[in-house]
Amino acid sequence: MKRRSIKLIVSLILMLIVSCNDPETVVTNYVHTDGSVTRKIQMKSIEGDIKKRFKISEIQVPFDSTWAVKDSVELDNKGDSIWIKTAEKQFKNIDELNLAYKTDSGANKNISRQAGFSKRFKWFNTEFRFYERIDKELSFGYPIKDFLNKDELLYFYSTEDLKNTKENGTDSLKFRALRDSVKNKTDNWTEKNLVSEWIGEFSKLTSGKAGNDMTIQSLKAREDEFVKITEKNGIKLDSLWKNGVLLKEFIGEDNALKYKVEADSALSIVTKNLFVNFSDYSVRIVMPGKLIGTNGFIDSSHVLLWPVKSDYFMTEPYEMLAESKETNIWAWIVSGLFLVFVLSGVIIRVIKKD
Repeated sequence: MKRRSIKLIVSLILMLIVSCNDPETVVTNYVHTDGSVTRKIQMKSIEGDIKKRFKISEIQVPFDSTWAVKDSVELDNKGDSIWIKTAEKQFKNIDELNLAYKTDSGANKNISRQAGFSKRFKWFNTEFRFYERIDKELSFGYPIKDFLNKDELLYFYSTEDLKNTKENGTDSLKFRALRDSVKNKTDNWTEKNLVSEWIGEFSKLTSGKAGNDMTIQSLKAREDEFVKITEKNGIKLDSLWKNGVLLKEFIGEDNALKYKVEADSALSIVTKNLFVNFSDYSVRIVMPGKLIGTNGFIDSSHVLLWPVKSDYFMTEPYEMLAESKETNIWAWIVSGLFLVFVLSGVIIRVIKKD
């Protein structure tokens, strides 16, 4: 029988809760040379009810009544109406933007996020650096790079548009095989994280208790065994855990009876952190001057783009970084005038000497 991953089961449950017609949301940061940031939120929907959806509690980034909001409609290539709602606000500095993150009451309010800005003067050029970072959710998880190779990692972090283009292009068979490989490996990654995180949280809750002969080292030594047990039982995991069958396999009957409360508490913590309630969106960054470094993608409008999904910050911080430089025209002029002055002095000295 085909194996059902825990991640797939939870995804199916979430699909029943979250509407597939949610608006597409793009957050664009226009970074200015003085460190201020103009942020624009754009939500698109073909349903025509975007006005009902555009609520503070449903928006993926901090938003309040101080934003300037407008509505518009455009037609897609099929002639269907696309309803667009756009909100814009200027943040005078990074501190103001980070304060908004700290006081966020929107859809992703429980996710720790922050932005950073710096600039460095180099006489002929001034370099700028801007980033947004989301802190990791799990304390005992494994980095995704331990499971995926270079090509698979690129696919994993790619935008949906890029994935669809590749999977339906001239090398479609190659990229569909890549897609399937990434799916299988990320399923295994999720299961490994679930077990590792449970071991870590359970060990913290039972550490120092009288009669406890289990250590985190002894439990970690059996981690792969636990993963195989979860894979083997698939969709029966929930009932087997409630009946105590799985816990007995993990730590023995005596310990399962003694530490049932701690085991359930650990699983509750892990489930909350691993299957975090997160509303996806995309981030764009527009930098001053010429772009010189980034870890993002270039979208169809030649703007930097990052998809933001919960998988990306499960076990590692997810950072969206852009660096640019702007030529200091005045520095070139001053340097040129200084060079002319020096050369003129040399020429005059040579003439006087002759």
